[in-house]
Amino acid sequence: MLGKIVLEEAYERAGKEEKSKAEAALYIAPEDRVRYMRQIHDINGERVRLSNAHGIGYTIVSLTVPGIQGISDKALAEKTAFETNNWAAEQIKNHRDRMGAFACLSMHNPKQAGQELRRCVQELGFHGALLCDFQHAGPNGETYLYYDQPAYDEFWKVLTELDVPLYIHPAAPSDVVLEKLYAQRQNLIGPPLSFANGVSLHTLGLISNGVFDRFPTAKVIIGHQGEHIPFDFWRINHWFEDVKRPIANEKGRVMAKKTIYDYFKQNIWITTSGHFSTSTLKYVVNEIGADRVLFSVDYPYETIENGCGWWDNDAKTIKEAVGGVDNYRLIGRDNAKKLLKLGSYHDSEAPVN
Repeated sequence: MLGKIVLEEAYERAGKEEKSKAEAALYIAPEDRVRYMRQIHDINGERVRLSNAHGIGYTIVSLTVPGIQGISDKALAEKTAFETNNWAAEQIKNHRDRMGAFACLSMHNPKQAGQELRRCVQELGFHGALLCDFQHAGPNGETYLYYDQPAYDEFWKVLTELDVPLYIHPAAPSDVVLEKLYAQRQNLIGPPLSFANGVSLHTLGLISNGVFDRFPTAKVIIGHQGEHIPFDFWRINHWFEDVKRPIANEKGRVMAKKTIYDYFKQNIWITTSGHFSTSTLKYVVNEIGADRVLFSVDYPYETIENGCGWWDNDAKTIKEAVGGVDNYRLIGRDNAKKLLKLGSYHDSEAPVN
């Protein structure tokens, strides 16, 4: 399929090679680290050539983990976000028919985060923001700031005014969680478990703490076929509706006003990033509809060859799984075109049969 859109595609700024080596030691197999080190530091060279070769028409790039969320010093986080967004804009400026970006933001101060998001969208032409889970703050980063609290309503107000999405991306477990849960279970750090656990907590917090009730047009994206949440829809919904809401009413506590299905059909999109399973995709589409799913790769943690190879080489089976060629096109590019308000881009109107 030509004209595919991908939107969980990471980069690291020049001069961060030692940091990238540390990330590679956690998330990349030893024999694959040379490739990863080369690709994470490339935005507009090999990435574009691979996109051409595998039918990707438009790529949204974003700062890799832990991003600005790993910077606990407020002033440094804000400065780094500003400089990184300018750097990314410079990297993609000659490829805007092929590339866009999500802003990185310091989330120490909701007002400042909203101002930087507004600058990135209105002045730099970015398509929204990507945050690496919660913001580390305080001495030694021991305070964790989640965006499901009323203090962040000022940020959500700007996000909805701009009508752009927020991508909530995983990050490594916090030091406390790492020490207590994963120190003796290091094979579960990252995609096997910890990433999904972190983003699931944050996403369900947004729902259960009423963010989407206060901001009904807010748009959130999560990756990896939903970070395990869709497979627990029935149980979550049963407990929200039959147990947690009555308890919240009894105690005068905020609780989501609608069902979890409503929020996933109205406020949340799911990408296929790093989860190239047709049977999983079929389940997700059956639960929330093809219009809530977006194709993505998760490059360079996953390869474009593998992600696009699945989507293109297994096209017949995928079309059957998602309900036909029209839904295949929706997931491959049209949902993202609408969500990101994209105009014409490379191969944006290529036929899909």
